[in-house]
Amino acid sequence: MGPLIPNGVIPPEWNFVIAILIGIVFGFSLEASGFSSSRKIAGVFYGYDFAVLKVFFTAALVAMIGVYYMDYLELVNVEELFVLPTYTWSAIVGGIFMGFGFVVAGFCPGTTLCAAAIGKIDAMATMVGIFIGIFMFSELYDFIEPLFDSSYLGRITITDSLNISPYWFIFLFAILAVITFYVVDVIRKRVKKVFY
Repeated sequence: MGPLIPNGVIPPEWNFVIAILIGIVFGFSLEASGFSSSRKIAGVFYGYDFAVLKVFFTAALVAMIGVYYMDYLELVNVEELFVLPTYTWSAIVGGIFMGFGFVVAGFCPGTTLCAAAIGKIDAMATMVGIFIGIFMFSELYDFIEPLFDSSYLGRITITDSLNISPYWFIFLFAILAVITFYVVDVIRKRVKKVFY
């Protein structure tokens, strides 16, 4: 179940039950914070609501601090954590498609499921679009496989690429987050003056 729970404490067959319970709590949190509204994500692109950007920045920063603090306490070995291999071109193309979907639908995959679960029709339509996209990807995989597998860089991290200590990166990321929060607040105030 995780690095803080010793093996044998929770039987393996309970993993899925616990995962479902965590998913329910996560979905409830999304709905309670208003993230099941397509206006939240769309607001980032149109400049009137940056709550999603702030949450993602904060989540990334808290996760980095937590992981490296647990590494410091020897509860987790950072070197043994799984890092998705990097495929540059497929990441760029996939990011363009995903970003386009965010702007058009106003949902990410997680918020889509949350909004569909409470009966929002636009989220249900987005889910249909997601399944069509998955189907098209699987059917066209042989054709796009050269792009999908191109520019393989293996297990790399930002700290490896920049050749800096992860602790310095966390510090610089925290400064970047503070600056970003200030800048987006200025943008939001100006956009609200125009539209409201």
